[in-house]
Amino acid sequence: MDDQTFQVKMLKLLEEIKQLSKSNGLTINGEMGEKCEDLLKSFWILQDALDTLRLNIRYLQFDLEATKKENIVLRKKLEEREN
Repeated sequence: MDDQTFQVKMLKLLEEIKQLSKSNGLTINGEMGEKCEDLLKSFWILQDALDTLRLNIRYLQFDLEATKKENIVLRKKLEEREN
């Protein structure tokens, strides 16, 4: 399951919980409301951490590609010096 699918399913689940409580004449407060809010906060923290991880991975990929290109250029210069 990719991140986008997970995010959609999680938001849909939270919305269903809210709708279920409304249809039963309940309000989300007290312990259940706190747990729902905690779950939502945890979800957003996790989403932020995943975004940061993705950004770091992209940076590392960029750095790796740049390093490979630099190595190729330096190897060519070394070969030219040897010849």
